[in-house]
Amino acid sequence: MAYRLGVDVGGTFTDLLVIDDASGRTWRAKVPSTPDDPSRAVVEGARKVCAEAGVAAGDVAVFLHGTTVATNAVLEGKGARVGLLVTEGYRQILQIARSYVPGGLAGWIVWPKPEPLAPLDCTVEVPERIDAEGRVVAALDEAELRRRLGALADRGDKPGVEALTVCLINAYVNDAHERRVAEICAEMLPDLPVTVSSAILPEMQEYERALTTVANSMVRPPVARYVRNLADSLAAWGMTAPVHLLRSDGGLMSAAKAQTAPVNLLMSGPAGGVAGALWVARHAGLDNILTLDMGGTSTDVALIEGGQPRLRRETSVGDLTVRASALDIRTVGAGGGSIAHVPELTRALRVGPESAGAQPGPVAYGRGGTRPTVTDANVVLGYLPESLLGGAMTLDRAGAERAVQGVADALGISLIEAATGIVDIANETMFGALRLVSVQQGYDPRDFALMGFGGAGPLHANALGRLMGAWPVVIPPSPGVLCAYGDATTRSRVEAQRSFNTLAPETDDATLARLLAELGGQVADDLAGEGIARADISVGFEIDVRYRGQAFELPLAADLAAFERGTGLAALARAFDDEHERLFTFNLDVAHELVNLRAMALGAAADVAPPRLARGTGDAGAARLRDHRLYIDGAERAAGLYDRARLRAGDRVPGPAVIVEMDATTLVLDGCEARVDDFGTILIHPV
Repeated sequence: MAYRLGVDVGGTFTDLLVIDDASGRTWRAKVPSTPDDPSRAVVEGARKVCAEAGVAAGDVAVFLHGTTVATNAVLEGKGARVGLLVTEGYRQILQIARSYVPGGLAGWIVWPKPEPLAPLDCTVEVPERIDAEGRVVAALDEAELRRRLGALADRGDKPGVEALTVCLINAYVNDAHERRVAEICAEMLPDLPVTVSSAILPEMQEYERALTTVANSMVRPPVARYVRNLADSLAAWGMTAPVHLLRSDGGLMSAAKAQTAPVNLLMSGPAGGVAGALWVARHAGLDNILTLDMGGTSTDVALIEGGQPRLRRETSVGDLTVRASALDIRTVGAGGGSIAHVPELTRALRVGPESAGAQPGPVAYGRGGTRPTVTDANVVLGYLPESLLGGAMTLDRAGAERAVQGVADALGISLIEAATGIVDIANETMFGALRLVSVQQGYDPRDFALMGFGGAGPLHANALGRLMGAWPVVIPPSPGVLCAYGDATTRSRVEAQRSFNTLAPETDDATLARLLAELGGQVADDLAGEGIARADISVGFEIDVRYRGQAFELPLAADLAAFERGTGLAALARAFDDEHERLFTFNLDVAHELVNLRAMALGAAADVAPPRLARGTGDAGAARLRDHRLYIDGAERAAGLYDRARLRAGDRVPGPAVIVEMDATTLVLDGCEARVDDFGTILIHPV
């Protein structure tokens, strides 16, 4: 029998899921994360969930993993010290950067630029020059380059560099000098990993290309160490399955590629949730979904339209924005562990972004926490029962009340009012994030369902559905480990691109068909090299388009067959005009410019169907554990406490109610009703 193991590492818990490919049956586990070494929690959890499933390490066919190692290296400033090699005269490329200043008060404030990822004293100018047409203007002076590299290596009492980046002007057109410089670097500094910009981002705009490649170099050593340690630990346990990691765009990449191009992993963790949501939505018969992935530290939201998630050509982590494809996911500092406080100056309640993390965690967890969190407020209001993780964790209700009482005393209000305020502020923060991916992008959230998952998402999803007008509210099976489910069911992906920079009237369908076919063959070969059967590989295309004179472009899907028929350019122009008008409400009467061509190769999707539930009578009485009391809108209400494992297809749970399971707790508000579909998904509608 073949099994696949999906793993998602979060700030508080590490989620794991084993899927039987033949039956679709799943086993799940949550273990506390180990921030000092995430691989310890991964291996411990893998042993635990496989033992519960009765699966030997050697029976696991594929190991699929969403990781935050690259993200944390950026956020915590713990990446490698990078040396940068640029064309002579471009030494200050990262210092000059772009002139864009964020914020509505940009004209009234002084905004210091972030510290460049590659220090100026670690930047080497390379004596060479290639023009915009790819012609060599000044030959590479190898002797002088070796002399300058020698000075970089001889750092004296200064810290040395741990990785090298080569980013030469116009290398996206002709990378001959970049490749030769990389060879010389490997000869002189053999212990340092070398990354060239033409391999990471072969596109114009040298600043974005340099920043993206430097970011790749910065996270490359910590990611490589993590992947090697994880592979060694799994091998010592007896697992021989290949390790694949989730890319920011929702695809999978091999462990080998992850070690050379880790910039594609910056949004690896949140991408798993969207991948899992796609899988659930497909079986629930829903095409348009807003996702709400609420964990212990933060909440990630995204939009799925017509069964496809929105992609961005940029990935942002903290102050860093790089040119790498990623799902359009927005993150806010509102999680179950977000700390509530009352600043001395304003005396106004604030929630987050500071989090209690995995250690010590919320006060209710009994691990030494003393500051009130969103989780503690949910305990006080009765939304969380007395235990979590299937009874493995007993909550300290009295401790949660003491912590929230501190907020109540500071504000001069009651305990219940303080707890309600904490939950309401967390909901409003997430509401703002959901508007960013829907209303701000020209979408009406009332045309979408809202899917809540993550450890805390099902607790808040019903309230967010009301705020957004998004129905039904969808709670998938095993919502607390849905990210791991996404990791386990997504597809391998390889992407390649090239700059084109040509006005539409100056090119033709035949030229574009030839170039796209070349890119498609390249990515198909790359994916086949990872062991994917040719018959299982599908190739898609994108073209970045803008109006002549614009400084930004929109990525649009391209149909190779249409270009081969001679109708592709006209269809692309129409699609761009439609998307531009939807986003900005107007179009321009100027020529279209094709900026970048891109090809994506995808492996076959996992052929895993969820098992169907037995049909129930519609009455969820058999799943009712006991009567329960909770607070809604400041008033105490009678409610029911239900065991999700006992619910059957067609059962209905009237609100207010709390539905418990091993990895999450679902709150059904007054005036709403939860219905269970054939696959165990909970659909909440207003009555």
